[in-house]
Amino acid sequence: MQISLPGQSSPAAGFEVPLEMLAACHGRVQAQCSTLQRLLPHLAAHGADRAAQEAATAVLRYFDTAAVHHHADEEQDLFPALLEAMAGSDAVCIRDLTHALAAEHRLLEDHWRRLRAALAAVVAGDAAPLTAALVQDFIALYAGHIAREEAELLPMAERLLDDATLDRIGLAMRRRRGVADPA
Repeated sequence: MQISLPGQSSPAAGFEVPLEMLAACHGRVQAQCSTLQRLLPHLAAHGADRAAQEAATAVLRYFDTAAVHHHADEEQDLFPALLEAMAGSDAVCIRDLTHALAAEHRLLEDHWRRLRAALAAVVAGDAAPLTAALVQDFIALYAGHIAREEAELLPMAERLLDDATLDRIGLAMRRRRGVADPA
């Protein structure tokens, strides 16, 4: 069984449109979760062969870098910008939402640490530590988190944040990733 690695067909969005970039990241998270789901039966049938090791390496690379940046983009830039833009009854809603999403980030990071150790074992040739429960728990947490961000956070950000604020967020995202500022 060939495991196709994720990331080749994700929607492209740039730093000029930071909300679209955050939404596109959700698609890439879902692609990585799909790889994890396909990895389980592959490991059962073939063990930690080269294809499994490559898939595990790709998932590790994504969640060790891009997912970390994504959480920082939200917590360091988007959430504070939304809190600054609060108006009327939005204030309580935004504060509660951003606190809840940040708490979910910590929970996702905790689950990632456990999943990461199991994937590192696959990369080293040992399929045993990667269990269906570990994968499914992680995927379910991320699915709920993404759904909430797309249903509540991103529409609220689109409604409340002006172009100058979005430009600042996009620039911060660019710098966080070490991408040169546009000329």
